[in-house]
Amino acid sequence: MDIDLYNKQILQFAASIPRVGRLAAPDASATAHSPLCGSRITVDLKLDGDVITDYAHEIKACVIGKAVASVVARVVVGLTVDKVDEGAEILKAVLREKTLPPPGPWAELEPFLPVADFRSRHGSALIPFEALQRAIAEVGRGGAVQRSADVSFQQIMPT
Repeated sequence: MDIDLYNKQILQFAASIPRVGRLAAPDASATAHSPLCGSRITVDLKLDGDVITDYAHEIKACVIGKAVASVVARVVVGLTVDKVDEGAEILKAVLREKTLPPPGPWAELEPFLPVADFRSRHGSALIPFEALQRAIAEVGRGGAVQRSADVSFQQIMPT
C-alpha cells in the first residue's frame, strides 16, 4: 500500500461513510460504474428547487472511491445543484492539475491531491460526483423526473 496515496485522512473518510443506504422515496436515483476498477455507486436524492434536502448512497468501491463518497455525503445536503457541479470541477482539478481546493464545502477534497499521480484511481474517485450529477439531471432544473440514469464512467487518460 502506497502511503502517499492512502493517507490518514483518506483512510478515515473511507472508514466512516455517512448516509449509507437508500432513501424511501427519492426524487431521483442514479448509478455510476467505473469499469476499470469495478467501483460502483448508487445515489438517491431529494431536492427542493435547486437545493439538495436529503441524500443516501450505496457504494462498492476501493478506498479512494469510498473516501470521496464519504466527503460528498458529509457536505452535500443543503448545497445547491451549482455547488455540486462546482465540487465535481474542484475534484477534477485536484486530480488533473493537483490544484488545492478553495475554502468552502469542498475544501475536504484536499487529501486527494496524491491521487493525481495514480490515474488508475481517477475513475473511482469521480464516480460519486458522476452519479450525483446524473441523479440531478434526472430531476432536471424544473423538478420533473425525466428518466432513470445508469451510467458507466469511462476514465479519460490525459495526454
